[in-house]
Amino acid sequence: MDGGAFGAGKAGGAFDPQAFIRQPQTLLRLLSWVFSIVVFGSIVNEGYVNRADETQEHCIFNRNRNACNYGITVGVLAFLSCLLYLALDAYFPQISSVKDRKKAVLSDIGVSAFWAFLWFVGFCFLTNQWQATKEEDIPMNEGGDAARAAITFSFFSIFTWDYMDPSQDSGMPYAPYTNEEDATDAVGTYQQPPPAEAFDTETQGYQTQNY
Repeated sequence: MDGGAFGAGKAGGAFDPQAFIRQPQTLLRLLSWVFSIVVFGSIVNEGYVNRADETQEHCIFNRNRNACNYGITVGVLAFLSCLLYLALDAYFPQISSVKDRKKAVLSDIGVSAFWAFLWFVGFCFLTNQWQATKEEDIPMNEGGDAARAAITFSFFSIFTWDYMDPSQDSGMPYAPYTNEEDATDAVGTYQQPPPAEAFDTETQGYQTQNY
């Protein structure tokens, strides 16, 4: 942000809840938080079914328990990560140390990229297993809507986490780093104006001065 590296010049400002909620990054985190709930909630509630002649329930995704475990694990951890970084976003304006701000920014970039990758893997994995599921394994299409919801919101989560990169939007809580040399170049270098005697009234021009 303005006024120093990673917005250090604005450290100590009062927390504004309305401005915080309106920030693009906050909205993306809330969307990611909701999407993660939909994914793991769908699998936990309706992701295990059984045939009419069976008593033991199996994962709806091609009876592959790893698929259900992956969706639940990624969903729960993404849910917790969203809460953690929402708290960090709210606390970030109070951080005055440039090093601590830099660590927060870099960790957010890394975590966002990591979760976007995990959701991409999860979307491909769940989609593949759902396509391989046999009709007799899901009698009366039980749990079908939940499976499709988990796949759909896994796909949406790829983009919400990808666009949470704080370096992509200057309106987000974290601002790109600006060093002192860049700031000097932006302001410009002060130059002393020539003395009044340098202007020749007869020739209407400047004369070379020996310094």
